[in-house]
Parts: sequence; structure tokens; C-alpha cells
Amino acid sequence: MNTTTTQKNTETAGKKKVLSGVVVSDKMKDTIVVLVERYVKHPKYQKFLNLRKKYKVHDAGNTKKIGDKVSIEETRPISKDKHFRVL
Repeated sequence: MNTTTTQKNTETAGKKKVLSGVVVSDKMKDTIVVLVERYVKHPKYQKFLNLRKKYKVHDAGNTKKIGDKVSIEETRPISKDKHFRVL
């Protein structure tokens, strides 16, 4: 087995996505919805765009409220839609 391939797989497996956004909903038990905005350049038309995406995030104890800025980290799947947790 090639050691460089194995080494690459273990390096990428340890890295988790860390995103930051604003809490837009806290009505579920132990779950918040976080709106993450990205400012990216379109590859063909060279125009800058604001892309928005909502993530369901695990928040044990419902500590965060609407309007809070939070950092979230990718984790194992907690439910069908939830695969991030609050840092």
C-alpha cells in the first residue's frame, strides 16, 4: 500500500469545516438555524455575489438566541439534517 496516499487520507480526515454566521431561529429543542453568508466571485462573469445558506446546528441546552453571531464546526451526523455543532 502506498504510504503517501494513506498519509493524505488521514490529513484530510482530521480537518473540519469551521463557518461563522448569525442565528435566525432557536425554536427547536437543542437545535438552532444559522445563516452563513459567503462573498464569492463568479468564475465566468467575474461578478461578486453574496451567497447565503442556512445550516441546522446542534446547540445543547439552547444557549444561543436569535441575532447571536456564532462559529460552527462540522461534526458527525447528529440527525437527518444536523451535522454541525456550536463552538
